[in-house]
Amino acid sequence: MCLAVPGKIESIEGEDQIFRMGKIYFGGILKTVNLSCVPDARIGDYVLVHAGFAISVIDEEEARKTLECFDAINGIESIIETPKHRHEIH
Repeated sequence: MCLAVPGKIESIEGEDQIFRMGKIYFGGILKTVNLSCVPDARIGDYVLVHAGFAISVIDEEEARKTLECFDAINGIESIIETPKHRHEIH
């Protein structure tokens, strides 16, 4: 399964559309990402990032909803059965 993660563009480097890179903030982590697929993206925009490439620009509300879903999945993950621990859900 492929997953794209939303992040906020903090800075952009380079003028060439193919090699333009951005520093993207992912809730405490700053990563360098290729922006060639989102030529209209600007500092402050939210983008979906997959495999080191920003693949689309999204609005802040959509980014927030997606991050809330990730948080919910993380909470569920903590109660799912693992080989070392078994938790029963009632």
